[in-house]
Amino acid sequence: MTVNPTATRDSNHGQILRPKMLADRGTVERWLPGLDTLKQYQPGWIQHDIVAGLVLATMLVPVGIAYAVASGLPGIYGLYATIVPLIVYALLGPSRILVLGPDSSLAAVILAVVLPLSGGDPMRAIALAGAMAIISGLVCIAAGLAKLGFVTELLSKPIRYGYMNGIALTVLLSQVPKLLGFSIESQGPLRDIIAIGNGVTSGRTNWTAFAIGAATLAVILLLKRSKVVPGILIAVIGATAFVGVLGLAKSAGISVLGPLPQGLPSLRFPWISTADFATVLSGGLAVALISFADTSVLSRAYAARTGTYVDPNQELVGLGAANLAAGFFQGFPISSSSSRTPVAEAAGAKTQMTGIIGALTVALLIVAAPNLLQNLPMSALAAVVIASAIGLFEIHDLLRIYRMQKWEFWLSVVCFAGVAVFGAIQGIALAVIIALVQFLWDAWRPHYAVLGRAEGVKGYHDISRYPDARRIPGLVLFRWDAPLFFANAELFQDCVITAVETAPTPARRIVIASEPITNIDVTASDTVSELHSTLKKAGIVLCFAELKDPVKDKLNRFGLAKQFGEQSFFPTIGAAVGAYLKEIPVDWVDWEDRLP
Repeated sequence: MTVNPTATRDSNHGQILRPKMLADRGTVERWLPGLDTLKQYQPGWIQHDIVAGLVLATMLVPVGIAYAVASGLPGIYGLYATIVPLIVYALLGPSRILVLGPDSSLAAVILAVVLPLSGGDPMRAIALAGAMAIISGLVCIAAGLAKLGFVTELLSKPIRYGYMNGIALTVLLSQVPKLLGFSIESQGPLRDIIAIGNGVTSGRTNWTAFAIGAATLAVILLLKRSKVVPGILIAVIGATAFVGVLGLAKSAGISVLGPLPQGLPSLRFPWISTADFATVLSGGLAVALISFADTSVLSRAYAARTGTYVDPNQELVGLGAANLAAGFFQGFPISSSSSRTPVAEAAGAKTQMTGIIGALTVALLIVAAPNLLQNLPMSALAAVVIASAIGLFEIHDLLRIYRMQKWEFWLSVVCFAGVAVFGAIQGIALAVIIALVQFLWDAWRPHYAVLGRAEGVKGYHDISRYPDARRIPGLVLFRWDAPLFFANAELFQDCVITAVETAPTPARRIVIASEPITNIDVTASDTVSELHSTLKKAGIVLCFAELKDPVKDKLNRFGLAKQFGEQSFFPTIGAAVGAYLKEIPVDWVDWEDRLP
């Protein structure tokens, strides 16, 4: 395992810590991690990177073409979206072996924007897709510079599974007609199923095309687990040779890729009309969210495998720069690849030089042998995409979630249904909304407890869990397990008052066990002030124990600390109880204070 010399390990736990030298690097190396890698490059790595790059190129070509077609674009642009972004990410990306390029998880989103707006014009389709890439790139770069690398953590695992399963279904259904040898006008997953059924029953299926596509899919799936045998390459070469040798493009009406345009991608700004901007903007935002969610997970996984530290914010910048490059050089939105990255790793990749070698090899193919894949059948390309879409489905872990917590499973199903019914972009928007609602709901209606002293158990505990716990006469210990903010402030006040009113003896003091309270806003502070006044009129003192310093600092800014007085704050619940027992004589002996 190659270990980044700037990374350190904790000698006791073996955990990878952040690079100590990161802050000491020059500005150029900090923003261009590729240069830092180049400075540390070892001569023995070059042969591994060259071999891995050549192996990677054999997969970049068919997959890039397939995902371009799946996105509603001419196949050559899948190679354009591969070449320049790989080189840019090699300079700006923090991961050493991550491979970026067109991806099945984005195909449904790109298609949902391109198909209805392009009107069948391939040049307009490229402009729309390029504009999406630029928007996605700008969003990712801005988020990285603002250190928002944590944003994808807002999407819980069930929600991620839901929308990825929905996207997988959308991608799969978009390729089934091509696999069967005919085309339909896509109108959403559910309507596509009906259209496919009508196409089959009306006799539009080209069974020769289907046989070739099915055989290609079978080979890919059979060889999928092999890290030595390139299943996609073998399947695509076999299908291309079979169609070319037998002349099936003419004799059996097989739709083929045709010769690729000869030439490299050129710098070109993707102009779009103002009427299309809103749709392209929403698509670009959706792409940014999906691509970074996928890239961050894959990047962290391979960072752990290689013993390197990957800055999530720099990952955003690298991904955004790669998408910008794709948009300006006739490409379309890209993401990390969970299928091509393992190929690079298995082939012995050491650094991002592998990606550069792969990109240059693809460029050489376009210039020197553009007719090499002209007999590649479209049904075989559909099989490549379908195989990737099948890999996107997550079933096993969802069943585990169902056994553990059913409501989160059904939350995932709702997200899946949103993508399947409304489409990729709307479904992703629904997933984000559900994630925010879920987050707010957990804080809006949090757990709270009245505490008591359980016999033989240290500390103070929830009386609902310890029904025999003893309560100190006249003292209410109340714990609130969430931040205090505008959405739960009224509930907090009601719960505190209820706890006081239902106390077994008339309350004289209430202590808020505040350790779980991590924040308080202005609305909540005003509510707490009202609560203090209400309790004071009833002769009840409001106190806080274990309040975090940052929260207390806010209370100082809001003027509450001065209103309550320093005597109302205690470092621990035990200190608050001790002060109460010292001031107010009550019939109470703690179990720890009893004589043996």
